[in-house]
Amino acid sequence: MLDSNLKAQLQAYLQRITQPVEIRAALDDTDVAREMTALLQDVAAASSLLSISYTGESEGGDSAAAARSVSTLRRPSFTIGRPGEATRIRFAGLPMGHEFTSLVLALLQAGGHAPKADAASLQSVRELDGDFEFETYVSLECQNCPDVVQALNLMAVLNPAVSATMIDGALFQQEVEARQIMAVPSVYLNGQPFGQGRMSLEEIVAKLDTGAATRTATQIDAKA
Repeated sequence: MLDSNLKAQLQAYLQRITQPVEIRAALDDTDVAREMTALLQDVAAASSLLSISYTGESEGGDSAAAARSVSTLRRPSFTIGRPGEATRIRFAGLPMGHEFTSLVLALLQAGGHAPKADAASLQSVRELDGDFEFETYVSLECQNCPDVVQALNLMAVLNPAVSATMIDGALFQQEVEARQIMAVPSVYLNGQPFGQGRMSLEEIVAKLDTGAATRTATQIDAKA
């Protein structure tokens, strides 16, 4: 799936992984699924800390969460997570083009590599309280989409209350039509529209963290 140069680059990046990461794939008999299998095999070969399993094998983690994940699978798709934990990052479609970077970063961050983000923003993500199931519809040619996908994937790594799914709109056209999606990236939270267009990690957290304004005001009062 990947040419020799890209394989070499991928191997160099994935040497930064320090913890085991499991890729769990849910496939069908389409050409995209066969391409996904080839991609995942190339990815897994780049690091001894990566492994692949398939739907029907042990899901690990919380049994209820695992069952819910299996029952709502889009195929072909795959998840990235740590062995023994419920999966929270999913790619529904083939993350090539601009989204290949999103795949690499998800592997790195799930594997323990420190993210490059503001410490205060990372702490805000960890402190989010609730249940946040994000779905992001993308086009693989979209230049703004990876920023959103990567921010949400990072949130899913940091906070077990967050899950994030990248959905290739061209592959899951029925969903796009049913939800009347006209532009990408389009983000849904818990089944409801959340936002469109480029959003940074800070912007996403600000929309979720209703206590942020109160804390900021408290900090200003304290300085005064």
